[in-house]
Amino acid sequence: MSPQTAPKPMIDRSHHVGGSWHWQGFTQMAQYKKIVISEANGCWLTTDSGKRLFDGVASLWCNVHGHRHPKIDAAIRDQLDRVAHITTLGMSADVTEILASRIVEITPGDLSHVFFSSDGSSSVEAALKMALQYWHQRKDPRPKKTDYLALSLAYHGDTTGSVSLGGIKFFHQLFAPIVFTPVRGPLPCSYRLPDGVTPDAACDHYADEVESLLKQHHETLAAVVMEPLVQGAAGMITHPKGFLSRIRKLCDKYEVLLICDEVATGFGRTGRLFACNHESVTPDIMCLGKGLTGGYLPMAATVARPHVFDAFLAKTSESKQFFHGHTFGGNPLAAAAAIASIDLFTESNLVESIDAKASLLRSSLDPIQGHPHVGDIRGRSMMVGIELVQNRETKTAFDSADLFGQKVCQRATELGVWIRPLGDVVILMPPLIATDDDLKMVGKVVCQAIQEVVPSL
Repeated sequence: MSPQTAPKPMIDRSHHVGGSWHWQGFTQMAQYKKIVISEANGCWLTTDSGKRLFDGVASLWCNVHGHRHPKIDAAIRDQLDRVAHITTLGMSADVTEILASRIVEITPGDLSHVFFSSDGSSSVEAALKMALQYWHQRKDPRPKKTDYLALSLAYHGDTTGSVSLGGIKFFHQLFAPIVFTPVRGPLPCSYRLPDGVTPDAACDHYADEVESLLKQHHETLAAVVMEPLVQGAAGMITHPKGFLSRIRKLCDKYEVLLICDEVATGFGRTGRLFACNHESVTPDIMCLGKGLTGGYLPMAATVARPHVFDAFLAKTSESKQFFHGHTFGGNPLAAAAAIASIDLFTESNLVESIDAKASLLRSSLDPIQGHPHVGDIRGRSMMVGIELVQNRETKTAFDSADLFGQKVCQRATELGVWIRPLGDVVILMPPLIATDDDLKMVGKVVCQAIQEVVPSL
């Protein structure tokens, strides 16, 4: 029997479902009430018990076009009839070449050389090594440039190098013995401002802090690494407008590369295709992931400008090639999904519709605007964080042991909307295709969950 006519393999989907064999990330398995999804369609998930849940965080911020989109499904099926996987170390797939050209077309400025990996953490890891090797190999080498500047409460992933950049205690502190220490920049938060700093002066204040560090460390700094506009895992920390463009200018002034981590902010989340578009910034290196394939398959990309790429060009005998590579980097199935996802952006007015959707989502949260324990509703466009606080006037946080964020999300799930908190910040990041009715429903459920779980204490 040929592979084309063999019966489709069947999976016994009842086997071991509900056990603890699957060890899940960032999940306390001792207290976890398992949720198992058996199928999904559009913005909706269906559990193995038949309960429907709205995917309020787009399956960890990546499912921009919803589940089972016919165009992406078809692209993957078509690619299955061609080739599922080959290495990109020394060869490539035609579909991967096409994807690289498409990424160059849509990314800002002269970003023009695409290195593929499997996830956002890996894309950042590649960027760190790329920056360091660049400074060693360019025409006027600067081998002392081996350090990095990262913002406070940074999160850039979970691999060793990306963890080193991190500044979130519970994510990173335990691993201090095996990581390097970056130069730590400010937390450019628009909600909790330093004493005496007004909202109008915040951008200047934070940029001046970064410049002070660059003056002191620029001779040893390879790059500034930052999430543009919004620090997602930090709790949707939202930067003052203009901060990103100021950092770009400072990096040029002090001869330091700028690495922008757009793993979370890219592909429409902030109301532009990339967050850097808001301030007309082209980083030296851009990291992409999550929404690249529409949330279908693991794929990430590290995209560099020509001056970075050119430092790696030489005779093979000189050993200047990029000393980094991934088994599944540029995987053809993932590349097919990514091309279809990019097509959906370029063939429709999806990006142009995002700000209107975001406005509707935020207006649906009006019932909690004055809630005594809702300190801030922030973010950019379809990236929304609702911070719960003990005291709205003083911005005093709750005791973390109270788990109010988690309890609100549990209640929202009972009401039919699946969301996850970051501490006491309730995160909303629905698929970009969510309808007006979907978004109104999400807002209504979240307001009800907050009002029930965190009444006026």
